[in-house]
Amino acid sequence: MIDVLIVGGGGAGLRAAIAVAETDAALKVAVVSKVYPMRSHTVSAEGGAAGVIGLDDTLDEHCYDTISGGDWLPDQDAVEAFVDEAPRELMQLEHWGCPWSREPDGRVAVRPFGGMKKMRTWYAADKTGFHLLHTLFQTTLKYQDIIRYDEWFVTKLVVDDGRVHGVVAVEIRTGRIETIPARTVILATGGCGRAFPFTTNAAIKTGDGMTLAYRAGAPLKDMEFVQYHPTGLPFTGILITEAARAEGGWLINKDGYRYLQDYDLGTPTPTPKLRSMELGPRDRLSQAFVHEQEKGRTVDTPYGPVVHLDLRHLGAGKIDARIPFVRELCRSYQNLDPATDLIPVRPVVHYMMGGVHTDIDGATPVAGLYAAGETACVSINGANRLGSNSLPEILVFGRRAGVAAAGFARAHRNGEPSCVRAQGEDERRRLERARGGSGHGERIADLREQMQHTLEGAAGIYRTGDALAKAADTLAELRERAGEARIDDTSTTFNTELINLQELHAMLEVAQTIVACALNRRESRGAHQRTDFPARDDEAFLAHSLVHRAPDGTPSVGLLPVTITRWPPGERVYGRD
Repeated sequence: MIDVLIVGGGGAGLRAAIAVAETDAALKVAVVSKVYPMRSHTVSAEGGAAGVIGLDDTLDEHCYDTISGGDWLPDQDAVEAFVDEAPRELMQLEHWGCPWSREPDGRVAVRPFGGMKKMRTWYAADKTGFHLLHTLFQTTLKYQDIIRYDEWFVTKLVVDDGRVHGVVAVEIRTGRIETIPARTVILATGGCGRAFPFTTNAAIKTGDGMTLAYRAGAPLKDMEFVQYHPTGLPFTGILITEAARAEGGWLINKDGYRYLQDYDLGTPTPTPKLRSMELGPRDRLSQAFVHEQEKGRTVDTPYGPVVHLDLRHLGAGKIDARIPFVRELCRSYQNLDPATDLIPVRPVVHYMMGGVHTDIDGATPVAGLYAAGETACVSINGANRLGSNSLPEILVFGRRAGVAAAGFARAHRNGEPSCVRAQGEDERRRLERARGGSGHGERIADLREQMQHTLEGAAGIYRTGDALAKAADTLAELRERAGEARIDDTSTTFNTELINLQELHAMLEVAQTIVACALNRRESRGAHQRTDFPARDDEAFLAHSLVHRAPDGTPSVGLLPVTITRWPPGERVYGRD
């Protein structure tokens, strides 16, 4: 039996695996990933990782920026732990071989990032996630006892009497369906941006881990808070990192005007170190784009309205030295050179602030089940995540979840209960029926597209109660229709259609929770903006949304108080001296 089984081979999953191996070498650890670990979405993070390192910076300032940036919805005990441990995790990566960019005197280089008062974002040029994931993966290789299930897709958590006992998974290459007993399970599967039509997220980010936990009885938290990044390339959704603006890039409208100066970004006159209004928080910048569009100041393209990111004044030398990947992406996907051309950009779904409800050590209410990374909600991000907090988050809470799961596994050495094989056999029959082409309804792609546009239309940058209520009805109908979705491929080898169907079911359930939580939150806070309730309401909604799966499969939403330690709610302001 596996002691600690980790679902997801990205940054959070690999950091958890290392933590388990370091905690107790006798424990049996396995990592199940639906892609080869080095293809996990962590590799796409570009800009950097926040951690206090400067002599002019303090842990309290990082805490305050994170809490204020999250519009006072983050749990402050979790933020304090995160901020305290982040620099140590980043330094540990240094010791493991992560090639952080350097200042001329050899110190680790830091750059400014949106919503951060001080320069505290460590970076490796603009391929930070790539190098971070390489470093973690290489480190796992020295623990030869870590078992890897590469290109396996988990479809079910085996749960009995309120405790997890393993998973059921499909080997994508062969179609083999296997029950894997485990004493503990850590979910580290990333977010669910693919539930929206235009996203920076890789095709694998379909909310699998969130839905596994939700179906197993663990609630999801703060699902209404969906972050739009203000600078995605049109058509592809590929991210142009915030680092481009940190290095001095400007956002301009069709008239060549730096329009952000017309909007309240919560940012006073920028300090010399922050340099530009373009480093306001992501939610405010995305909202400003919508207002520019309404005023007719955006540029129409075949892929929707855009504004422009202007890097020309930086010069080719600085671009190549500090953000070379931005230049590579623009050349490859837009056929332009940012040293001489304007970059068309528009807001794009980027990150889920919500996820599986966990405590500060990654434990869910289901015994033996843990979660870390974007699939989890501790919560440190609240209503809006600050750029460069996500990479240290996967390190800090990946490690914490690994240590906690190892302790649980050591304390529960009982054997495999009889329910494991029975539940596994039920799931095997279900999957084989689906693969056998039993559905006679619509195509998966058509249903997925309808879901994406329904969610975008109702739960986008701005929302209304009427639109959300209609979306809830539409999503319920789509779930019923998806139950009869058609699979044309009945083979076992690399049957990606079977996987796509499971992903569609997961995204539909996640979409329902997003809409239900957004409908219940009758205020505007961070990334959740209700035009029918435009004000923040601390009296009624200084609380997390907690959504459970009801017996009939529908979402049931309640509220959970926010943990406040030292920073009472106040005005949301950035960039103070």
